[in-house]
Amino acid sequence: MSHRFDETLRRRLAERCAAFPRLRLDAAALGLKPAAVAITLVEASDGSRAAAFLLTERAQSLRAHAGQYALPGGRCDAGETAVAAALRELDEELGLELDAGAALGLLDDYPTRSGYLLTPVVLWAAAGAVLRPNPDEVGAVHRVALAEIARADAVDFVSIPESSRKVVRIRIEGERVHAPTAAVLYQFRELLAGRVTRVADLEQPVFAWR
Repeated sequence: MSHRFDETLRRRLAERCAAFPRLRLDAAALGLKPAAVAITLVEASDGSRAAAFLLTERAQSLRAHAGQYALPGGRCDAGETAVAAALRELDEELGLELDAGAALGLLDDYPTRSGYLLTPVVLWAAAGAVLRPNPDEVGAVHRVALAEIARADAVDFVSIPESSRKVVRIRIEGERVHAPTAAVLYQFRELLAGRVTRVADLEQPVFAWR
């Protein structure tokens, strides 16, 4: 699959999202708070015209998960859909304002150890999208080429003594990104390759359990 940021890729991703048999979970039944994260497709910043997605490093001043890699996102407000929440959080964190027409589709709900049920929303931003990161929330923002997560060795699974489930990790720009973010990106990588892969049973490292 080509990773060029163009209409062909946008259309192919929209078709795959539409055909994706999404796993829906009930946040209330699980005792979790509904939340959304944005997988936002943009043009790479190196002039290659390759497709990339936005990944942030959380600000060091934040009380929870400071400095960790994360997709833009957060808790859904009362009555707010996952798409609306992802769009709002993307604007609040990165100053990127998109409308509902930018949404290509949703991936599986993913329950986190910290008490949230994440709904990943795949979004398409126009070429030349300008970012204005909020320093209160974002320490840094990266445009990560899709080719980076498509590599055969990008994903691995490790065991931890605290759980019988495997922890998923994904290598990005030489760093190990862990679940929940890694689980969402792993499923998205599989969608890019035309595969349906479930991730709800993949574990998160202990530092993400709070």
